[in-house]
Amino acid sequence: MTSTILIVIGVLALIILFFWMVPLRLWFIAILNGVHISLLQLILMRWRRVPPDMIVNSMITATKAGIKLNRDQLEAHYLAGGHVKPVVSALISADKANIPLDFKAATAIDLAGRNVLEAIQTSVNPKVINTPPVAAVAKDGIQLIAKARVTVRTNIRQLVGGAGEETIIARVGEGIVSAIGSADTHKMVLENPDSISKLVLSKGLDSGTAFEILSIDIADVDVGKNIGALLQMDQANADKNIAQAKAEERRAMAVAQEQEMKAKAQEARAKVILAEAEVPLALADAFRNGNLGVMDYYKLENIKADTSMREGISKVGQTTTPKPNKQ
Repeated sequence: MTSTILIVIGVLALIILFFWMVPLRLWFIAILNGVHISLLQLILMRWRRVPPDMIVNSMITATKAGIKLNRDQLEAHYLAGGHVKPVVSALISADKANIPLDFKAATAIDLAGRNVLEAIQTSVNPKVINTPPVAAVAKDGIQLIAKARVTVRTNIRQLVGGAGEETIIARVGEGIVSAIGSADTHKMVLENPDSISKLVLSKGLDSGTAFEILSIDIADVDVGKNIGALLQMDQANADKNIAQAKAEERRAMAVAQEQEMKAKAQEARAKVILAEAEVPLALADAFRNGNLGVMDYYKLENIKADTSMREGISKVGQTTTPKPNKQ
């Protein structure tokens, strides 16, 4: 009994393995849908690790749409790391929209990392790209903040190697800054915002990109800061700081000169004191040598006393104020 069960299990396993290796159902479906593919090729797909279901279903879809595809091409594209189903869908969409696209170009776009199906859809139904707020300053110093909507469609011929959406947004932003910056006043831009879009659109910003710009529409324009006034304020503050620095420098030089004068005055006073200290020595020497008599000395002292008295009287007259007369 046990041996019989094991035999049955073994037979079932062989049957399951046979039908997995030999996809008879898939081969029969392909024949019914007009896709001629041999049973041996389906078996070899398993060995090459290519999913037969995907290849056969893609060939059936293309055949029903009137597009002839080669099995070897589909397998090669899959083994190269491509996406078979999106490529087939893109070929069908391009054929229905009368867009020239062959299998080689479609696979090249897919292997380049682009979504070929989305590119075809964008080529048929244009896409709107919203730019971030772009700040620019007019000639009168007023800042304007603009937002734009860029309508683009895919350029299939430049899809491989062409720049993407980031380049379009950057170029449009640069054009908006240039257009606003060339305006004499911000009021002119607010009155005619379409002048920005016309000027930007005339520059051919889609050159070298994977898109063709259809229109550029200014969605919103807001008034920002008065950049000219802010710059003037900053310049005035800078001039004030420079003037303060120069004034501080002059004050420091004046203080230094004052200190120098004080030092010179102290030096002069020291010399006077030294000279006064030598007077008694000179008088004593004059007495000893007989050049000065006693009466001469007394006369000198009287003159000094008289001079001191006169200086004291003059100082008292300068400091005392006359009292008002009482009537």
